[in-house]
Amino acid sequence: MKPPPTFKEERRALAEGYLFIAGTDEVGCGALAGPVFAAAVMLPLHSRIKLIRDSKLLSAKQRDEVFELLMQKSLYGIGQASVEEIDTLNIRQASFLATRRAIKNLKQRPDYILSDGFTIPGLDIPCKKIIGGDRTVKSIAAASIIAKVSRDRLMRKMHLEFPEYGFASHVGYGTAFHRSALKKYGPCPHHRMSFAPIRALK
Repeated sequence: MKPPPTFKEERRALAEGYLFIAGTDEVGCGALAGPVFAAAVMLPLHSRIKLIRDSKLLSAKQRDEVFELLMQKSLYGIGQASVEEIDTLNIRQASFLATRRAIKNLKQRPDYILSDGFTIPGLDIPCKKIIGGDRTVKSIAAASIIAKVSRDRLMRKMHLEFPEYGFASHVGYGTAFHRSALKKYGPCPHHRMSFAPIRALK
């Protein structure tokens, strides 16, 4: 079993003179429906919140529990990019937009960003990309949890509007049930029309 995420990268940045370090991550890039979400999180280095992990390694119950603790004990910002922005910009640029919005929504402006997988363009502060950062960097893992839980909750609300697609269970990803529903009902306004499986329905 791999070791849990640590504050190694945050401590390195502090040693270099940065004071306000945020980890960022996004969720929903591979979904067929719904917005893409991102979160930016600043965690105190004495934080002892258990189970801060890559959100994909936690159960829904564990994610909800850690999410509530992070709401109380961290500084966080949440951003999203809409389906319309995804279709206009492309999913990667939309995810960058959501991340910039998350950073802007932090109550404390960061002076250094630790980003999962990509350097975020359009920032006026230093940004370090860390491949697999959601599994190794504690603030990035925290961001993955906040982004995931926030997006999942929105997708469950969409389910109430369009229950035939099953958004509550697959949160917009291309499961067999979702693809079957798309063939039967066609896309709804929350589907990403620029994505190949949706375009193929035209």
